[in-house]
Amino acid sequence: MKKAFDRRNFIRSTAAAGLGLGLNITGHDAFGQERTVVQKGKRIGMIGLDTSHSVAFTKTFNNENAGAEYGGYKVVAAYPRGSNDIESSVKRIPGYIEEVKEMGVAIVDSISDLLDKVDVVLLETNDGRLHLEQAIPVFKAGKPVFIDKPIAAFLPDAIAIFNEAKKNNVPVFSSSSLRYADSVKAIVQGKAGKVLGADVFSPAHLEKTHLDFSWYGIHGVEMLYTVMGVGCKSVSRTHAEDADVVVGVWNDNRIGAFRGIRYEKSGYGGNVYGEKSIETLDAAGGYNPLLVEVVKFFQTGKPPVSSEETIEIFAFMEAADESKRQGGKMVTLESVIQKAKASLK
Repeated sequence: MKKAFDRRNFIRSTAAAGLGLGLNITGHDAFGQERTVVQKGKRIGMIGLDTSHSVAFTKTFNNENAGAEYGGYKVVAAYPRGSNDIESSVKRIPGYIEEVKEMGVAIVDSISDLLDKVDVVLLETNDGRLHLEQAIPVFKAGKPVFIDKPIAAFLPDAIAIFNEAKKNNVPVFSSSSLRYADSVKAIVQGKAGKVLGADVFSPAHLEKTHLDFSWYGIHGVEMLYTVMGVGCKSVSRTHAEDADVVVGVWNDNRIGAFRGIRYEKSGYGGNVYGEKSIETLDAAGGYNPLLVEVVKFFQTGKPPVSSEETIEIFAFMEAADESKRQGGKMVTLESVIQKAKASLK
């Protein structure tokens, strides 16, 4: 009984705080239980409960102590379907359903049902092959959507997603949380001066249904792009069982390298070579800085990462795979982009 009493007190106190901010009101469910009703405009819907991000993000948004930085947004409903055949993802779904239900999230049977109940969307399905299919109804409903990494499994679908978003005039963006790591943000803010080059590393476990680096190495590639900026013209890749090294040459002849590692011990980091100093990168910062950016995006409709940059990141990874197929030869990003666009016609 004490647990039920504490829960009621928690709900009442959260609702009262929300009323003071003009964010939430109280209501009752079908059984007469008091619950918090999130103000229209702040209701987040989640697609996909096959990744730990689903639970972690819900804990952040739905925490009773969530600050103003999250703007009163709450996850209110989730469509749990994720990957159909990636075992590491499929087996998570039942447990994650129960975890988010305990945080007040309603589980729905379809994306259509979800869209009737929410204002904005987090597309969290771990399997990038499903993202285009799942994003289209969201775009048609006019709901802003954050698509978690990877935005797609392959470059053509990444391009198609942005084409569909533009056709429906709906804002969308995708990003790894590593883009907002403290050390990475410091470089963007000028700590090292003009960036002359960078070497970045991250885990790069392979999944046969995705580009080699879109499954996990995308974290490191995104760090590389965050500090180097767009404009890579070609890449070459050296592949071994436990590691890959991809060297990119930018249009201004700067060099950026990504090492994808599959050793037993791995991590995230790198070095940035700047005009003022050489700086070290690490993964400090966690998920919350990314979620702050997601909230700003929901509020303004302005993506913090451009479609052009995300497409180039995928072109970098696609070109790296093509270089591997060609035994390490240099491959231009323009060639893989043109091939991907041709496949969509």
